Amino acid sequence: MQTAATAPHTPGVAPALSPTPTDSRHLVRRLADFATLTEAVDYAAKGETGFNFYSARGDLNAVLSYRDLRDAAMSHGRRLSAAGIKPGDRIALLAATSPDFLKLFFACQYAGIIPVPMPLPTAFGRREAYIDQIKGQMASSGARMALGAAEFLPLVKEAAANVSLALIGTLADVAALPEGKGALNPGTPDDLSYIQYSSGSTRFPKGVMVTHASLLANGVAMNQFGVRNGPGERAASWLPFFHDMGLVGFMLAPLMAQSSIDYLTTEDFARRPLTWLKMISENGGTMSYAPSFGYELCARRVSTMPEGSLGLDLSKWRVAGIGGEMIKPKVMQAFAAAFKPYGFSDKAFCASYGLAEAVLAISFAPTGKDAAGMRIDHVNKDALEDHRAEPVANPEDGRTFVSCGKLIPGHGLEIRDETGKVLGQRLVGRVYISGPSIMKGYFNEPETTAEFLKDGWLDTGDLGYWLDDELVIVGRAKDMMIINGRNVWPQDIEWTVEHIDGLKSGDGAAILLTDATGAEKPTILVQCRMSDLNERAKIAAEVKARVQEAVGVTCDVVLVPARSLPKTTSGKLARGRAKTMFLSGEIAALDAGPAI
Repeated sequence: MQTAATAPHTPGVAPALSPTPTDSRHLVRRLADFATLTEAVDYAAKGETGFNFYSARGDLNAVLSYRDLRDAAMSHGRRLSAAGIKPGDRIALLAATSPDFLKLFFACQYAGIIPVPMPLPTAFGRREAYIDQIKGQMASSGARMALGAAEFLPLVKEAAANVSLALIGTLADVAALPEGKGALNPGTPDDLSYIQYSSGSTRFPKGVMVTHASLLANGVAMNQFGVRNGPGERAASWLPFFHDMGLVGFMLAPLMAQSSIDYLTTEDFARRPLTWLKMISENGGTMSYAPSFGYELCARRVSTMPEGSLGLDLSKWRVAGIGGEMIKPKVMQAFAAAFKPYGFSDKAFCASYGLAEAVLAISFAPTGKDAAGMRIDHVNKDALEDHRAEPVANPEDGRTFVSCGKLIPGHGLEIRDETGKVLGQRLVGRVYISGPSIMKGYFNEPETTAEFLKDGWLDTGDLGYWLDDELVIVGRAKDMMIINGRNVWPQDIEWTVEHIDGLKSGDGAAILLTDATGAEKPTILVQCRMSDLNERAKIAAEVKARVQEAVGVTCDVVLVPARSLPKTTSGKLARGRAKTMFLSGEIAALDAGPAI
């Protein structure tokens, strides 16, 4: 690996780094047609492509070619083996966007050890919440070691106070171990490649067991059918490695196709989102994904700048993927309009659907020559409450959804009602999936596995409907609120709130609270940045009126401090955790001022 400190240079001249090329000379692209992940690395190492790491200002900080990755991973794999870590043992890895994490992750692959990517503390608002999160994941996985950057190790040590670990350390600590007689033992297709904990698993963590066979099956589907990878394609990402979209979509899957990848850390993206687009522009990036809020942040930032002042060229960006949360069409349309002067085409938008239990991807909107951008469907609100997605001509009279495209080849998908009956077109029900990408199960959780995985079919917990041969997701089954006999989606309430002046995406959490009589009362927790009591009273009154008008629900409005509503590690609102924190007093209500 080259870094700014180690790259060869002429004395007296500042060292310079160059990103890995988009294509390797004399190496034919193979699109994930391997038996195991280590086979994919072995092949990619024959070329010149690899990983590139950028600063918040867009400067290249480090380069790790696939060849250097393989050499380092094999060396460190031997050291872990010599230290007594056996094939099948688990190692918890703090998943920083850095070369160190990648070397350790792949060292585990070559030694047959199972890595468990864990979130960074920057993904959480509270120190205690982070410690609880990783404590649960280390205990659940039975990790033998915990490895990560030195700055985070004090928190790991606190979380591991009652866990027996052979080592809590850094890559340097592993490098200091002797190779001795350590042997490599790469996994077979049926062995586990890694364990992925879902972003919402805090109190009762569920570790998704991903085999090499499942991982490569999904890699083939994504590269050959989804994004349609190949010569001339280059990926860019700011998504965290502890989330499936960052780990699989923009680390493992591009590697399986020998694509170079350019990275910005999630924290640097949050501070300087336009650096993401600068990175795509300067390197000719063709593929990048983000949840809706990522596009929204960029559009908001550029809105105050003169048109064309950024000097970007986004014309090569042909797959602008959307995933990780419910898709917001107006947000995406605003992004397309803001960046059209820089060559961005709204046909690049690629909505998709996936989950960690299926490795990652299950469906994709058309890409390549068939790309058409977002397919939008407006449905009747009243019919939707009765689980029917009837179309309406006027968007203002209904609810708007975005199609997540067609099912990936070799997999099955059914929409079922509560009795298990398979439903037809435009009937809303639970989404079930099957196929070679489906997880082996939840680690050490046979009862939970049996609850969600039956006869090869996985109950995703999501609700959706068929729109011709495309899948539309309408929300999570557990999130639906039943109010006076009506099925109400919390997203409808939250989206209404975020369009009020002074409020933004993620400022509201719609929940049900139980009053003294035992009745459930719809409530919206609203983050408030105002100190003036009269202004607070006005915003609370406006929220109540707008929700009543748009959704037909009378909500209690509770103002809470700014930045108090929790998010998952993937950046989504953690609605259930917000309710728990509010009930426990961890999120305190603000004085809403005089009644109006």
